[in-house]
Amino acid sequence: MVGDVVDKLAELIEQERDWLLTRWRGLVRELPAARELDVPTLNDHIPQLIEELALALRSRSEETIAEALLDGSPPAHGLQRVKDAFDIEEVVAEYNLLRGCIHDLADRNGLSLQGHPFHVMNRVFDGAIGSAVRSFAAQKALEVQHRREEYLAFVAHDLRTPLNAISLSGRVLKMILTQNGSDTPESAQMLTTLKRNVQHLEALVGKVIEENTNLETEVGFKLERRQFDLWPLVEDLIHDLHPVAGTCMTRLTNTVPADFVVDADANMLRRVFQNLIANAISYTPRGEVVIGARQAGDDGVVECFVRDNGGGIPADRCSTVFEKHETDPEKVGGLGLGLAIVKTFVEAHDGIVTVESELGVGSTFRFTLPGRRH
Repeated sequence: MVGDVVDKLAELIEQERDWLLTRWRGLVRELPAARELDVPTLNDHIPQLIEELALALRSRSEETIAEALLDGSPPAHGLQRVKDAFDIEEVVAEYNLLRGCIHDLADRNGLSLQGHPFHVMNRVFDGAIGSAVRSFAAQKALEVQHRREEYLAFVAHDLRTPLNAISLSGRVLKMILTQNGSDTPESAQMLTTLKRNVQHLEALVGKVIEENTNLETEVGFKLERRQFDLWPLVEDLIHDLHPVAGTCMTRLTNTVPADFVVDADANMLRRVFQNLIANAISYTPRGEVVIGARQAGDDGVVECFVRDNGGGIPADRCSTVFEKHETDPEKVGGLGLGLAIVKTFVEAHDGIVTVESELGVGSTFRFTLPGRRH
């Protein structure tokens, strides 16, 4: 009798597969992550899972049930739901909703799932949920690890510019003290200590970059947007990068209007400008780098730019300069992260970054920031 109930349920599941999917989709649409998914994406491996459920029910053996689900659709479904931006509670919920649909199907057809049939059903679904959740959690953990490693590589890359400025400032200060006859043993010792610690930090930063630049995942960032004056941010950067620009005899000019306000993440925007300006300096010895911004339309969109009159970029490289690990073959020591960081941070603001360049004339990097969000 028990076997008959389970066999009839398996047959019903196969016959009413389309009804189960339709009813299940209607319920799953209430989950936030599922609302905008098209039908094929929402279904994913669920049709295959329904077939596996029927097979597992007919097997009756608990050992066979586990084996049937181990290499079936649940692990693949868990991986897919990571891409679909489900959270782990939603993954569990959609399986339990399907469980409820099958119970409704049994009730409609006068089948009682009490006792052993109920136990078999729960074994099937609990095994499916466990398998899907394990693959989901493992993939999420891997993504978090990659994002942390890549974020660390981005931060380490950005530290190279201020460290270089500190190192140059120390050398300039030593030269000034020597020329003025003020180079005392105490000041010499302090400058030596400064140099040694900067070199130590540069070595640590280099090690972090070396270990974390072969990454392929995108980095997720949490924006902390606020309104602030842009001119002081650019002016502070020019002051900080002056030693680097001075070594190259490059003029840095801030043309941002004094009262210009933007709505953005200040730390990210500072790093965007830092990378663009440092990149421009490296291509513009004895030239000029101009930083500016303007309102680009009535919708509050802001356009910022960094323009130089340096060597320019070959036309065939303009389309790839923002890709990770894309470096200028003529520049020694480049890592191909600076402009990739710019692109990542601008797109995190829902903005767009572009470049216009001509060999022997110079380059202009532009990026947009959407207007204030209410």
